[in-house]
Amino acid sequence: MLKKILSISGKPGLYRLISYGNKIIVVEGLADKKRMPAYSNYKIISLGDIAIYTSGEEVPLGNVLDTIFKKYEGKALDPANYKTAEQLQEFFGDILPDYDRERVYNTDIKKVIQWYNILVNAGETNFLEEEKTEEE
Repeated sequence: MLKKILSISGKPGLYRLISYGNKIIVVEGLADKKRMPAYSNYKIISLGDIAIYTSGEEVPLGNVLDTIFKKYEGKALDPANYKTAEQLQEFFGDILPDYDRERVYNTDIKKVIQWYNILVNAGETNFLEEEKTEEE
C-alpha cells in the first residue's frame, strides 16, 4: 500500500499515485482528494522506499507506522504532545528503541507523526506490504 503513497518535495501532505505517463504522473491528495499533475523534475518519493536508521539494519517505514498504529490503537496522534526534542525522542524510543539517535533527526520524527496522522485520517491503515502467495 505504501508503494503508491507519495511525498512530493515542496508540496504539503501525501498523495496517491493515480496514473503515470512519459514525464508526468497524476496524483491525488489524500486529504483533499484533488488530482494534480506531478512532473519529472519534482522530487517524488514513495513511502514504501523510506526506511529508518537503527543501530542494526534499517527498518522500513511501514513497520514503524504499523507499530505506532498498534500501540495507539489506530488513533491519530496529537502533535501538541510532541513539541520538545525530549518528547519526540521519547516517543520514537518507545516505537523503535534501537533507532539511530545521531542520524534520525527530530524533524524526521515530526514528519513520521505527520504522515501517520494523514494516513490514519484518510483511512489508509494497511502499512505493511502483503506477502504474495505462490499462486499469485
